[in-house]
Amino acid sequence: MRKFFVSLLLSTAVFAVPAFSQETETKVVDEVVAQVNDGVITLSKVRRELKDIIDAKVNEGMKREDAQKFGDEKQGELIANLINEELLLQKAKELGIDDEVEASLNQRFVDLMKQFNLKTVDQLYEEMRRQGVDPQEMREVWRKQATRERVIEREVQSREYWKPTATQLRAYYDKNKSKFTKQETVSLSELFLSFAGRDEAAVRQKAKDLVAQLRSGADFAKLVVENSDRPNAAANKGKGETVPVKELDTRFVEPLKNVGIGGYTDPVETTGLGVSIIRVDDRQAASNESEFKENAVRIAMLQESFPEASKKFLTKLRSDSYIKISDTYRPLVSPILFADERKEKTAN
Repeated sequence: MRKFFVSLLLSTAVFAVPAFSQETETKVVDEVVAQVNDGVITLSKVRRELKDIIDAKVNEGMKREDAQKFGDEKQGELIANLINEELLLQKAKELGIDDEVEASLNQRFVDLMKQFNLKTVDQLYEEMRRQGVDPQEMREVWRKQATRERVIEREVQSREYWKPTATQLRAYYDKNKSKFTKQETVSLSELFLSFAGRDEAAVRQKAKDLVAQLRSGADFAKLVVENSDRPNAAANKGKGETVPVKELDTRFVEPLKNVGIGGYTDPVETTGLGVSIIRVDDRQAASNESEFKENAVRIAMLQESFPEASKKFLTKLRSDSYIKISDTYRPLVSPILFADERKEKTAN
């Protein structure tokens, strides 16, 4: 379980506090790297984020000295990202979506609790602490992530999705019909066994035994209800969605390659989480015929327009804000943070 939790995880002004010694003095405890409206990016925050990046690279197999060099090279980009993040968090407060974000966080923890067969959130927190993961730190990481996503979804994605008129949708479809041909699809069901609180070797062996039973004619729905650790298994009997083969999770592509309708994969393991047994319910071949579906066309147009629309949104946030970067870090950050604004000025 630990692997799972871990994988989810200005001017020269300074903050000062009084320090008591033989004489009254001021002790410097942190440096402000950038001021963003009423918020600040501190040096300690930058160092914490930088350490996380370096540690992640080391965990991926990079030598620590190389990881340190990589982190140093990314420092300007990191500070620029933290400034953009602060702007998005401030925008979220302006939009009043705090309650929405908090509700999504609560649901995320409840889903985790169900997934790992824990009865209460307190038990989940206890297990996380036992594995060296601070629940509040993880909650804060997820809160920022959810906040950023909600702001972008509301202010950029939603607007870009609904922006094209009926005439524009039809014109785009007529020009790009090859994008809207029927893709090869596969319909899947799943029986999932969790590693949480169990001996992983025993879980793997159980999965093999279940596959053998299924291939010998056992009732899939019955075994799902009796064994699956998905919280909704009893209700849906493991039934999944129909998905384009090109969009399959990479873990399942090879195991599903030669499985016919009604067949089962060998156990497919998700590191740190558990083991899945997948049944193929149906397969539909691709076709060269095009079909106009409004949602599909809107999504295709959104995918093309989103990168530029997102850049413009962040550019406007910056231009409407007070941002002061310390002299020490301005040469690293400004060329990255204000690149788009400079392009616009040059063009004009």
